[in-house]
Amino acid sequence: MAWKKSGAKKTYTEAMLYEYAVGALGRRMRTVAELKRLMRTRAGHQENCDLLVESVTARLKEQRYLNDTSYASSYSAYRRDTEKFGRIRVAQDLKAKGVHPDVVGKTIEEAYSEVDEEKLARDFASRKRLKQPKDQKEAARIFRMLARAGFSSRIIVLLLRNWNVEDETLCALEQEREMAEQAPSFEDE
Repeated sequence: MAWKKSGAKKTYTEAMLYEYAVGALGRRMRTVAELKRLMRTRAGHQENCDLLVESVTARLKEQRYLNDTSYASSYSAYRRDTEKFGRIRVAQDLKAKGVHPDVVGKTIEEAYSEVDEEKLARDFASRKRLKQPKDQKEAARIFRMLARAGFSSRIIVLLLRNWNVEDETLCALEQEREMAEQAPSFEDE
């Protein structure tokens, strides 16, 4: 027998929303924007939703349970050390999670200041079991994979040159990436 959901939605008090937020933070770290979105999905039907969300957020910040700077530092270190991603990818991910661009810039600069990006790209290639490309198609696939992983064209070209990929192929791939970066995105609209 299927249970029918009643039409009445649960009304949240500040204490109830705070308890929910602490539980969500207990499962994993979150940014301020992510946690606000979660709380709004719970209490969005209430007139005082924005007031409750802001109150709970301020309380969590005051208690140091919620801090975008420490989140960004931990996230950057994890993505750099464990997943071997480049700075561009980590910065994009943090922005997508709602971290302020100033915090992202500062955190990425600190996280990658002592990192040899060429070595990081080689580590990423090793982690993904990438081998020297046999033809242009494989070189293009590897180039795009490294670009998605957040490495600059300069680093990718250095890595592929070590694998004896032709300069003509590398120039074409760099131009392709430049054109893709210049194309208008949906975010701009």
